[in-house]
Amino acid sequence: MSDAIAKSSTPFSPQAESSSSAQNDPDSLIRNVVIIGSGPAGHTAAIYAGRANLQPLVFEGFQKGGIPGGQLMTTTEVENFPGFPSGVMGGQLMAQMKEQSVNCGAELIMEDVVSVDFRDRPFTIQSTSHTVKAHSVIIATGAIAKRLNLPSETKYWNRGISACAVCDGAAPIFRGVELAVVGGGDTAAEEAIFLTRYGSKVHVLVRSDRLRASKVMQDRLLSHPKIMVHWHSLPIDVYGEEIVQGIKIRDAITNEERDLAVGGLFYAIGHTPNTDLFVGQIDLDENGYIITKGKSTATNVEGIYACGDVQDHEYRQAITAAGTGCMAALEAERWLSAKLASLLQ
Repeated sequence: MSDAIAKSSTPFSPQAESSSSAQNDPDSLIRNVVIIGSGPAGHTAAIYAGRANLQPLVFEGFQKGGIPGGQLMTTTEVENFPGFPSGVMGGQLMAQMKEQSVNCGAELIMEDVVSVDFRDRPFTIQSTSHTVKAHSVIIATGAIAKRLNLPSETKYWNRGISACAVCDGAAPIFRGVELAVVGGGDTAAEEAIFLTRYGSKVHVLVRSDRLRASKVMQDRLLSHPKIMVHWHSLPIDVYGEEIVQGIKIRDAITNEERDLAVGGLFYAIGHTPNTDLFVGQIDLDENGYIITKGKSTATNVEGIYACGDVQDHEYRQAITAAGTGCMAALEAERWLSAKLASLLQ
């Protein structure tokens, strides 16, 4: 990487560093890279950008996701992140990632970004109390799993209710007991089939009389000996003592209510990407996810990159988010180097 970038927070505007007061004001410099988001993708991008001496500025976010750190902050034990053979608590993992990004040179601001302007360069990022200019931006705002907002949902979240079978299905509380999945699409079918590895039986709750899943997935689901599909079934609450022990279900046609004894309830009703900020600024798909080019993290706007769940509606794992965070930082570094080289010619 070019030494000119490595030594300056403003590779295209070195004069911005001429005053000592500018060094103490995060709004006075044109940043090499601003990272929006602080989950596994955002902090991994910060680690790589920091090690490249890009002095990244990270807006951790606060209100949108409920707490900085992404969805791992709402999970308990994480058993599938490499390097932790005995598992690690989601909050602990994110605390360690945060500490590592700071140690690598990232500057963190615990505020939400409220608006962006990608139409002019340098780009403008407006948070609750800061207005920052940046040559490049890495978006890692993630996605939020849709919830049913059941009356007892908060009480039993991570105590039998989950929005990720792949993340949580192997947990001890779900082994050898009957489980339930809500949803009728491909994700619901995939998660139900996945859960048959651990649960004694899997109930799939579908609000209508048909599945939205692809024909192949429907055939697999309906023919599986450990899966039972319940049509016209709407979960209205869960019950139990310390953990979930059953679901209260209402028939969508007759309105009759019944109990279903299960030890876990998994939501498979989709995710909502946190992309409200970027509508009209960069290309989004029909579901609101950021569109990236090919195998890269580049968006349709040069210098803007997206990583993690905000552009990944398929895998949605901490490790894949971290991988794309690495990609985004490397791509931003290469782009900045190429830009500076072209200006020096």
